[in-house]
Amino acid sequence: MDLILQQTVNALALGGTYALLALGLAVVFSIMGLINFAHGELMTIAGYVLMFCGLAGFPFAISAPLAILAPMLAAMAMERIAFRPVRNASGATMLVTSFAVAMILQVLFQNLISARSQPVILPDLLSQSVTVGGLIIGVNKIFAILATIVMLIALELFMKRQKHGIAMRAAAEDFAIARLMGIRANTVISAAFALSGLLAGVAAVLWVSQRASVDPLMGFTPVLKAFIAAILGGLGSLKGAVAGGFALGFIEVFLAAFLPAEWQEFREPIGLSLVVLILILRPNGLIPAATLQAQKV
Repeated sequence: MDLILQQTVNALALGGTYALLALGLAVVFSIMGLINFAHGELMTIAGYVLMFCGLAGFPFAISAPLAILAPMLAAMAMERIAFRPVRNASGATMLVTSFAVAMILQVLFQNLISARSQPVILPDLLSQSVTVGGLIIGVNKIFAILATIVMLIALELFMKRQKHGIAMRAAAEDFAIARLMGIRANTVISAAFALSGLLAGVAAVLWVSQRASVDPLMGFTPVLKAFIAAILGGLGSLKGAVAGGFALGFIEVFLAAFLPAEWQEFREPIGLSLVVLILILRPNGLIPAATLQAQKV
């Protein structure tokens, strides 16, 4: 039982990171129909900001907010420079644009900073652990779970009570009608990218706090997993993105913990097979987007 509880904590920490990243993807997709594969590079930007702040001697209480602010600004610049000119183009054009932006940023990271993994200076507190009953829980895991809970609650309040959040919800339901009602497209889309950057920044801080390093391709794997989580939960559904992120986190952690040793090399294919099985049973995801639910009705 202690082992199950221990792995549940690990799954909540990993699933929370996936959920935040999947939310960032889902926010942009729900409004623009765009899967932004440059989302991972926003994570990497946050990681490098943490690295440089640590080298400069900034306390973590200052470097973490700066690391979250940087991808927000980068996401807004990305939308203005790269995506706004092709907004009315086909989905394939926007998808290729997102890949191009990702590749450009990766090359810049490799040539302007370093092509190798770099250590990140973190507070000693994050490397410590606490004992609760028979459980040994890392402080970084507790930090990740609490940060995820706070972010999800804050996002829920923002989407329901703040005017920009309400505008984004309206645009996600029907962007054309929302524009006819006076909602400005540029404002809503820019706010969506800023929110996705915020979520990527928080996820990056959580990711780096458990790995203490950053490299030019740091964001690739977690964002790929977040994309799978977004599809698993229901692409375009914000609640589905959260559900899919936690579901994928539990699948990965429990397979790593309880799969027999001789099967561990097949862990990834088995995990993806479970995802496919869920999608066979729930083709539109665990919590389909409102537009899909309306079409079914």
